[in-house]
Formats: sequence, C-alpha cells, structure tokens
Amino acid sequence: MFRFLPWKLIVRRAARAYGIADPALWLARIRKFSQPSEVQEPIELLRAGIHFHARGLINTKAIQHNLDWVWPYWVERQFDPADDSFLPRAFSFSHINLTHRNWTAVGLPELSLSPIVDPRGLVTPLYDGWSLDFWLTDADGHQLVPSRVKDDHCKQSLTNGNELAIETITSESELHLRTVTEVVVEDNQPVLKVSVTATSVGGGNLAMGIRPYNPEGIQFIDVVESLPDAIGWLVNGATKVLTDRSADRLLTSHYDEGDVVSQINDADSIVSSAAVPVTEFCDQGMATAASVFHFDGDKLALTVRVPLQGELKAQGNPAQFAPSVTWGDIHAEVATLSVPNVRIQNLYDSAVKTLVVLSVDDIVPGPYTYRRFWFRDACLMMNPLMSIGLIERCERMLQKFPERQQRNGYFRSQDGEWDSNGQVLWVLNRFRKITHRPLSKPLMKTLDKAVQWIDRKRVAGDENLRHSGLLPAGFSAEHLGPNDFYYWDDFWAEAGARAAAEIWREAGDDSKASRASTLADNLHAAIYRSLSDLPKSKTLGGVPASPYRRLDSGAIGSLVADYPLQLTSPNDQRITATVEAILKNHFFRGGFFQDMIHSGINAYLTLDVAQTLLRNGDDRYRDLMDTVAELASPTGQWPEAIHPRTLGGCMGDGQHGWAAGEWVMMIRNCFVREEHDRLIIGSGLFREWFSQDTDIVFGPTHTPWGQISVRIITPQSNPMVIIDDHWHASAPQIDVRVPGFQPMENVKLGSAKPLQRLVPDGLPIDESEFISTSDG
Repeated sequence: MFRFLPWKLIVRRAARAYGIADPALWLARIRKFSQPSEVQEPIELLRAGIHFHARGLINTKAIQHNLDWVWPYWVERQFDPADDSFLPRAFSFSHINLTHRNWTAVGLPELSLSPIVDPRGLVTPLYDGWSLDFWLTDADGHQLVPSRVKDDHCKQSLTNGNELAIETITSESELHLRTVTEVVVEDNQPVLKVSVTATSVGGGNLAMGIRPYNPEGIQFIDVVESLPDAIGWLVNGATKVLTDRSADRLLTSHYDEGDVVSQINDADSIVSSAAVPVTEFCDQGMATAASVFHFDGDKLALTVRVPLQGELKAQGNPAQFAPSVTWGDIHAEVATLSVPNVRIQNLYDSAVKTLVVLSVDDIVPGPYTYRRFWFRDACLMMNPLMSIGLIERCERMLQKFPERQQRNGYFRSQDGEWDSNGQVLWVLNRFRKITHRPLSKPLMKTLDKAVQWIDRKRVAGDENLRHSGLLPAGFSAEHLGPNDFYYWDDFWAEAGARAAAEIWREAGDDSKASRASTLADNLHAAIYRSLSDLPKSKTLGGVPASPYRRLDSGAIGSLVADYPLQLTSPNDQRITATVEAILKNHFFRGGFFQDMIHSGINAYLTLDVAQTLLRNGDDRYRDLMDTVAELASPTGQWPEAIHPRTLGGCMGDGQHGWAAGEWVMMIRNCFVREEHDRLIIGSGLFREWFSQDTDIVFGPTHTPWGQISVRIITPQSNPMVIIDDHWHASAPQIDVRVPGFQPMENVKLGSAKPLQRLVPDGLPIDESEFISTSDG
C-alpha cells in the first residue's frame, strides 16, 4: 500500500514547509553524472554508510570537546594541528578516521573471531567493541601514554613462526612498556591474552584502562564493575577482563567527570581500595576505568585475559571452532617461502596468516570494517589460498555458494553489481582444475542458472550503441566511478562463461559447453566492438573503465582481462597501453593512486599492475613490489588505501585481505607462473638473491597440472634449479626464465638444471668465475 503513496510530492511539500531545497531535484541532478541503471545505490552500502557515519557523528560530539582525554592513536594525530595527519573539521559531516586506518588481527586458524590491535598496542577484544589500553607512570609522575608516543619511540611487529602474536614496545625517557597480544586456548575455550611488561627505574605504577572507543571511534561503555579481589572488570554487564594479580587501586569516571587517566597522578581524586567493589554508570556511554598496579622494583609483569566464549556465540561460529588446530598445523600445509630478504619473507608469512584468519567461517576481506562477505573478495582471496595448498579450507567456503545463489541465478553480494556471477564461475573452475576432481552436485547445479543470468542480463538492442551486448550500467564494485557500463563486469562475465564451458566439457555435457562458449564469444565480440568505436584520443590506445569514460584511474579495473583472467595474451597492445597510461598518470610515490573514492595508494591494485608487467617480461614489476613492501605496516599489513602523506590507512579495513592475497600471488608467480599450456619458472626472482649461496625456495604450490616446488641451490657460486613435481596426469611444458640467466624452454625434469648467467648484451658467460674451488 505504501508504495502507491505520492512520496515525491509529500517530501517536496515537507521540504518547502521547512525552507529546505527539494531533495528530489538534487538527487536528479546527482544521478545525471551516472549512466541510468536499475539500481542507483546498493542498499547494503547505504546501510553500512549510515552505520559508519552515525559513529562519525557521535565522534563529533565526544572527541573535539574533550581533547584532554587520552584518545586512540589516530585521534591523537588527526586532531593535532602540528601533525601532518591533521584534518580541519569545519563543515565535515562526521569525524572519522581518514589518516591512520591501521590495525592487525590476532586469532586462531579455526576461530571465527579476530580481536584487533592498533599501531600503539590498543587492544579491541570484541568485534566493534571497546578497548584496553596500558599506561606507565614513574615515581615522579612522568607518564608513558602509547597513543601519544612518536613513531621513533614505538616498535611493533608480528611474531614469526608457529604463532600469531603482536608485540608492541613503546618508550619515553626511562619508561618502557611492552605488550604481547595473542589469542590462546585455555580449557578448550578461546581467550584473548595480553602479556604486559612495564619497566621504570625506581618503580612506578602500571595502569590497565577500560576505554570507550576503538580504531574507528566511540564505542559505548554504559557500566563497568570491578570484580572481587580487584582482579579485573565486568564491562557492560557481559564481558570480563581478568588480571593475574589484584590491583592496588581501582579508578573509575564518567563523561561529566572527565577521563579516568587524569586521576592516576591526582592526589585529590577519590580512590577505591582493592577491597572495596566499585561500579560506574555513564548516561553518555563514556564510562572509563583503570586498575593501577604499584611496583617498587624496576619491572612489573602483568597478564590480562578476556574470555571470548560469549563473543564466539554472539559474533562467530562455535561449531566451526577447532581448538586443536594450531598455527603449526597450518604452516605444515602451506607453500613455504625461503628467500634471503627478511622483509619479503616476513610479508609473505604475515599475508598467509591474514588469509587464514579471514577465512574461518565465511571468507571476509577484513577483520573489522570489512568483516562481511562479498563474492568478489572471496573469489580473489580463494585463488591464493588454493595456490598455497589450503584446498579443504576453500572447499568448505565453496560449498556455501549454492545457498547464496538467488532463484534467478544471481550470485548477489549487493544489488547493482554485476561482476559476481563471472567470479564464482571462474573460481569454481580454478578449484576443479587445481584439485583435478569434478565439482559436487550442488555446485554443478548452480552453473546453468548462473550462465543464463549473465546471458539475460546483457543489454540488447541497437548494435550502434557502445554498450550493446555488454552487461548493464551498474554500481562500481571497485569504486571505479559512478554507475556505468563497466568493462570490469564484462571481462568477468566472459571469463565466467568460458570457465563454465570448460567445466561442462570436462563433465561430458557438450551441449551446455557449446552454449556457454557461444555466450563467451558473444561477450568478447561485444567488448571489442565497443572498444573499436572509441576514439584513440579518449582511450590513449588502452581500455578505459567503460565505453563512456576517458582513460582515467578507473581503467585499473580493465586490467583484469590480463591478470588474473588471462583473456588476453602477454604484451597485448591494449593492455600494455592501459598500463603505460596508468603508470604515467595515476601513480604516486611508486604506487597506484586511486582517485575515485579511495583517494589513496592501493597496494593490491599496484600489485595487479606488477602482475601484468611480470607477465610481459617487464622488469618494472620489481619496482612496484618494492613500493608495496615499503608501504606495509610494521606488522606486515596493508589497509585498502594508503594516505599519500601519513602513509597510514585512509580507506576501508586497516588489514585488507585482498591485499594480502595479492602479495601471496605475486610471490607465487615470481616463482611459478601459469600460462595456458605451460608453467614459467623463476621469471620474477630478484637478481640480488643470487649474490649469496643460501637456497631460494618456494613450494609446493598447486597448479592446474598438479603440485610443484622450486629450489635454487648455491645461487651465487653454482646456481642450479631443482623442480620437484607431483602431476595429476601428464606434465605441462616447463620453461625456466630466471632474470639474468639464459632462458630454458621445455625443460625435462628429473635432475638439477644449471643456470647460465648472461652478460649485459644477453649472451651467456663462463660460469667458472662464480664457482668456488677447494683452494679458494
């Protein structure tokens, strides 16, 4: 009934009554900047945006009027006029983190929870929850507050090996604070554990604070109660924070009284002894509390635990939790990297852990802001997961896909995006080829409707229209611009149709395979008919984001035709022209700068360009890899977009799973790269790795032909490549193309193959000068 009401008239009259401009007219004007489409703005994004900016509005009320409080790292910098991160607030609709969107998740391989730690060690135990912070005061009242410490006084790292823990060390004069944050299993239940070591010559006070905020801003604490014997707090009547020793003092405050931090050194403040329980309520939801631990020696150790079983029931999947699965078990499954470059090595190891943490129940592209499912991110993260050996993990994700398909065949992430069907079909075929076994019946059933959906969705009509035969105008999945006819969607659709044809052909259904191949060919013809109609002055010889756009930064999406889809050949003229235009016009500080929405440097899209350069045999891939490595946070993470000045996160999740996946694929392809009929070995190996004799190793990695491991022994003195293989059936052609060495085509496996160095003019040289002799 309500849909028949004249809403536009009602809104227009209400607006006039209050002297407000007619919103319908403004919306109509705004939509003129987009191509007409059936979905203007996905409701899912509107919902997420409302939630996001609702917090931003609360931040405007809570933060700027209370800058004497201790705030998270991003606030301390973004609100400081002396800092490069400072942003004027003026007419800003809401105050949100736009300069340091950085955090790192801790967790377990089979736990669908991921507490986060910010760049100064602020710990957020619960999803979108309040936080724990730690401060140190010496005997003279000098304080170490980590969120206010400068970069050169803070060191943060992700632990190596068979665990996932974040170590944060902050220092100020003679005060030193070290925290190690991890998730452990105790009595078969998940527990967040923070191990704190405070150092202050002559003693001091260590405070554990309960804070009503997290790296996004305010998160309400309405009530906080001390636990018996002063061994912690009960927050919002639901979550316990436990300490392994009783506090010497308990401090609390509410919004009207100010921050509890001010009480630590205030001799006139009201202090509750450890023996007296204390409860603090706050109408504004800004209750704060602190447990203070006095020590006379130079050091104090404290362990804090937050049981997570309640959070697991509320936000995770208890049935999926497997406490017996350890990080050591995961490392035994995945491809191993060993290179003489600690930074590259650590980034690979941390990226693998990120992919695992984000793929326990659903596969999600981030532990916080992006902790929700999208087919796009899931498919692009499953590709590296499969490549490094986590096949079963991907399989259980894929088995959920049929229930996510709508009756009309649409794999819907959010309405108005048309790329997901192609992505699902593509990743299903990748899974089939890598595992060398047929898809399950439920997955096979999804194919027909998915392919038909793509076919029905295409724009019919006048072939003289540039978008004829393409998918309709839609909301850009990758923030490539306003609603438009994006080639990104069409390339995915073509790849998906070709994938479906392969699956059906392998299953013996030639009729459906032929139908899918015809659809793919028709899409291909429509794409290139559209491109041929575009003036070169507009396209610069490349592939713009859509038929109605110049070659701007949105063209980055069109490179998907090359990587990962390989719909084009290496050194394709249009793809190469697109890359050159992007490198020339849309790179900043060595990385791709996405002007649309992100307004930051994108690590994952920079790596996509690097993949095309690598495939083209262009050495500049190395420069892009170096840039991305330099842009990683101290814990080896990348936010979705990176602020060009602060180099902190400015868009999206502070730990971007897609970026981690692209780093893994970049490393893998440097060692083992697939082409349609062969494997290319070593084409991305760094030349300086051959200036020493530590083995260079990667594998086993999974390919459509089977598993393969690559090892370069004695890289400097007598370089030889050893390839270990385990093929499904017949072996593919193997080409070895290590930079600086003579290429080898169609290599026969079974023994170590010597690598012959090239002189600058490309000719082989005598290796004897590099080979060690017994008399030196």
